[in-house]
Amino acid sequence: MDRPVRVIGVPMDLGADRRGVDMGPSAIRYAGLAEQLEDAGIECVDWGDLEVPSPEQRDPDASPVDGRAKYLDEVAAVCRRVTDAVVQTREHDQVPLVLGGDHSIGIGTAAGAADGDDLGIVWFDAHGDFNTPATTPSGNVHGMSLAAILGRGHFEGLDWAHTPSVDPENVALVGLRNLDPGEREAIRESEVAAYTMSDVDERGVTAVVDEALERATDGTDGLHVSLDLDWLDPTEAPGVGTPVRGGVAYREAHVAMEHVARHADDLRSLELVEVNPILDRHNETAELACELAASAFGKRIL
Repeated sequence: MDRPVRVIGVPMDLGADRRGVDMGPSAIRYAGLAEQLEDAGIECVDWGDLEVPSPEQRDPDASPVDGRAKYLDEVAAVCRRVTDAVVQTREHDQVPLVLGGDHSIGIGTAAGAADGDDLGIVWFDAHGDFNTPATTPSGNVHGMSLAAILGRGHFEGLDWAHTPSVDPENVALVGLRNLDPGEREAIRESEVAAYTMSDVDERGVTAVVDEALERATDGTDGLHVSLDLDWLDPTEAPGVGTPVRGGVAYREAHVAMEHVARHADDLRSLELVEVNPILDRHNETAELACELAASAFGKRIL
């Protein structure tokens, strides 16, 4: 990585149903993010945290839509701030490293990374995040973020959510192992590439990740990588809000990020989300997030 990295914290927990993920940015910084990047020869600038309203001051059902989408107006306002911050970062020829917070912030990160250009996305996650307000069983927007980016259902035409320059054919989900019924059907019917953990087991993580990256960079102007720490097995990353057994192992996660680093020229943004220090052991999930970010930006063993 020959460009500076700008860290943008988004202490968001409005899109999730378990408190604590708003402390994720602080936990990742405390775990030594800047030192990890600088040891890898990557210039790191920290922009601090964006403003996020407290859920105690808001009504989750104040702006109901078809189905449920809790705190939708507040999520929209924060995502607009994220979009602006990512756009400004790229205007300074820096790479945004966005720290969550829950995965609803991905709506804003993707919009800022695209900024009107064709964008490919690789979404590392145990979950599909492909629900809409009509299909969600929980009402939590962090389970709708990729559907929002692609303008599915209620999100079609919403300027803060739908990113028309993201083509589903240039989107890859990697590591799926927990889908709700409505989103399972939606993913099957969509043009996104969906790689389950069974695909990773059968083909190997490098083959799957390389294919996902090839798809996301085929004919696009740039690449956005979204890493939900629940992509890893809970034995590796216990400090997440929605852990699912059967995720990738430590070395699989690192080699995946090392393959991301091969696309440094394409990389427009990286986000790390869903670190919840309240549920963690000795901040080890945040430490792992730091290590994986360094690998994604080019850190090598030799």
